[in-house]
Amino acid sequence: HLLLFLLFVGPFNCFASYSRATELFYSLNEGLPAGVLIGSLARDLRLPTAGGQHPEVPQPQLSFTLASHGLGGQYVQLDNRSGELHTSAMEIDREALCVESSGATIFGEAAALSSSSFSPSSESCLLLLDVLVLPQEYFRLVKVKIAIRDVNDNAPRFPVPHIRLSVPENAPVNTRLAIEHPALDPDMGTNSVQTYRLRDNYGVFTLDVEENENGERTPYLIVMGALDREAREEYVTVIVAEDGGTPPLMGSATLTIGISDINDNCPQFSESQLNITLYGNSSLGTHVATVHAVDMDLGSNAQITYSYSQKVPQPSRDLFHLDESTGTITLSSEIDGDTPRLHRLIILGNGPGCIPAVITVLVTIIKVMMRPPEIVPRFIANEAEGVVYLKELEPVNTPIAFFTIKDPDEKYKVNCYLDGDGPFRLSPYKPYNNEYLLETTKPLDYETQQLYEISVVAWNSEGFNVNKIIKVQVLDDNDNSPVFSQQLIELSIEENNVPNAFLTKLHATDADSGERGQVSYFLGPDAPSYFSLDKTTGVLTVSTQLDREEKEKYRYTVKAVDSGFPPRESIATVTITVLDKNDNSPRFINKDFSFFVPENFPGFGEIGVISVTDADAGQNGWVALSVLNGSDIFVIDTGKGVLRAKVSLDREQQSSYILWIEAVDGGDPALSSTAKITILLLDINDNPPLVLFPQSNMSYLLVLPSTLPGSPITEVYAVDKDTGMNAVIAYSIIGRRGPRPESFRIDPKTGNITLEESLMQNDYGLYRLLVKVSDHGYPEPLHSTVMVNLFVNDTVSNESYIESLLRKEPDISIEEKQPQISIEPTHKKMESASCMPTLVALSIISLGSITLVTGMGIYICLRKGKKHHRAEENLEVQIPLNGRINLHMLEKKPVEISNI
Repeated sequence: HLLLFLLFVGPFNCFASYSRATELFYSLNEGLPAGVLIGSLARDLRLPTAGGQHPEVPQPQLSFTLASHGLGGQYVQLDNRSGELHTSAMEIDREALCVESSGATIFGEAAALSSSSFSPSSESCLLLLDVLVLPQEYFRLVKVKIAIRDVNDNAPRFPVPHIRLSVPENAPVNTRLAIEHPALDPDMGTNSVQTYRLRDNYGVFTLDVEENENGERTPYLIVMGALDREAREEYVTVIVAEDGGTPPLMGSATLTIGISDINDNCPQFSESQLNITLYGNSSLGTHVATVHAVDMDLGSNAQITYSYSQKVPQPSRDLFHLDESTGTITLSSEIDGDTPRLHRLIILGNGPGCIPAVITVLVTIIKVMMRPPEIVPRFIANEAEGVVYLKELEPVNTPIAFFTIKDPDEKYKVNCYLDGDGPFRLSPYKPYNNEYLLETTKPLDYETQQLYEISVVAWNSEGFNVNKIIKVQVLDDNDNSPVFSQQLIELSIEENNVPNAFLTKLHATDADSGERGQVSYFLGPDAPSYFSLDKTTGVLTVSTQLDREEKEKYRYTVKAVDSGFPPRESIATVTITVLDKNDNSPRFINKDFSFFVPENFPGFGEIGVISVTDADAGQNGWVALSVLNGSDIFVIDTGKGVLRAKVSLDREQQSSYILWIEAVDGGDPALSSTAKITILLLDINDNPPLVLFPQSNMSYLLVLPSTLPGSPITEVYAVDKDTGMNAVIAYSIIGRRGPRPESFRIDPKTGNITLEESLMQNDYGLYRLLVKVSDHGYPEPLHSTVMVNLFVNDTVSNESYIESLLRKEPDISIEEKQPQISIEPTHKKMESASCMPTLVALSIISLGSITLVTGMGIYICLRKGKKHHRAEENLEVQIPLNGRINLHMLEKKPVEISNI
């Protein structure tokens, strides 16, 4: 609901006469979300707004502004155009804002405001805002008061979780006791604490609530029944505080009601009379009886003292002593013939503020006419207060004491014997009568028994006896060496341990007592310096890291020494096994391995052995090898490290291989290392020279008769895929046919064919030269042949004739003549004593092969350039007979030519 108060407070001096101040009052609940409408200033002030009652009349644009942004402005949002007030994002908490308990609490721009039309109640919590309304013709200073209404958002809470209350046990019914820690609830009015109750009242308690003039409610505990501390001294329940909200909220605390004691009980004896019989020969201090009274109260209320009644005669008081605290009665004087035989002792049990309890002790004394025998000891060994001290290991028959047996009446025979267990003997000491000697029968052992209690008993013929108790304390001697719990102490520790790592705690026992049984521990002389043994505790440690790969087992002695004089010692042996940790990677013998393998090596043949080790033990030392690259060609035997190729290797396809081998151990996590493997294929003469030019045995070349001697005619060009001497090619003419076949010669190195002599008229015709192209391979050189056809004539007039001649099988005799070249390979027998010369030679051959192939490539390129130039100059001389193709202008492609 909206409460609207409109108050005119008069004009301001600084404005026109129509300026006026107005006060508006709103109320809203605490805890509302942002955007809740509080009120519309324009509507409540009845100011004209656009779109109002007369929309056809132009209305001014009003502006609403907070005069200042104080605490109140944090909780509201003012629309500058419409004048609507809404709640802001900052939630209003009434209990946080209004901390005062009396009067109205105001938060805003003004510290105080008087109003004739509004008086805040005692529970008011106000936000005060100053709003300016513009323009000037509508100017107003509007003071807005917003009352914050309380909601039940706080539960009652006791200031302490445990409340203790003390009630005397004699408290009458309807006794009221205030509970000093009432529950607190920051909410106001009915939302604050209204009632209290007990969850369990035990039928003797209830609660009442009193409200003072300030509205504070205090709970009172009311006693509804009789209390008895002796029956129950404490009640524990739960006190619950409940507010008046909807729904109500509650809080609780533990309430302990202690029942305090009062002196409502008096001492009582469990019986009224005790009958005691006492022999007349009882010694002083003999216990006669003990009386005991009980008071059910506590503390000082239960203190009891004992005393004789006035009716007890003084002789009885002198004969029997009564302890006033314990109620113990003892014989305090000797009984003689004049002592009365019956004593009636009336004893009072006194309590504070009580009538004494009464018990009667009736003591009857039986008089003894015959006196018992007497035992008079005379100690030889050390004795103090009836205790004899003997060292262990004393020899047999060590005397302890003499005993003299007497009969006071001197008319009865007295016998004597020893009662009790132990290595002792009591025998008559002759020649004296009634003299007895107590002595040992075997050595005493402190570790077996330290104390003996024996009795010397004397009795007469009338059956009266007396005994003398003797205690024998055995004194310890250092007769035992320390004993280790184990003579062989077997330990284990993982390598790479932390410094000062604990190994074990040695334990040795010494059966001796005192300092003689105190054991100290020492390392033997064979113990390494980095082991430490605590002298007192026996804790064995190692001060440095142990490395199993350096040393796996340690064995040394330790000593246990007691503190006796002279000291005794014992020795034990300590063995320490250092357990392996996977701290070593596999290690190859070499980081780089090189293997020289002849090409065409058979598949799965052994190329070489990769040697790898791992310093760790057990599974940590297991090593598995694998090929990281080239695994499709090469395989390695994991166990033996043998490297093999799956297929036969051809140097002409690939001359070398670089592999990476990984070694992985069996640790967790596993460690690994790699090694580089270089495989060099050694060349084998498995490729004959390949003739690239001429391209066919059927090709021919026109040679003009005018050609001068020494002129180059053509060439044979071949290559060899092998290397080294296997690729060194020699050219030779092994067969000739023609009019004058010796007119042509071939250079064994270059394969150039030149004219040796001038051609005559009779030299015209077809010349067929069978050229042998041979390498210098070892052990058997390989070769190829090619037919070089030369037609000596001025022109080619009949091509078909020449071609028919070429198709005929030439009748050529083979000349078995070795070509004469400067490079003559020598084949030496390899010495089996060492591989080093062979490796050096192979390396030199490989380098030479590379150099030779490079040189041959350069040479071929130069030759092709020269021939191209000659072809342009002497085109009419080197025209092939078929007249169509310039052989020197063709690409030199390899042609399959059969060997002869």
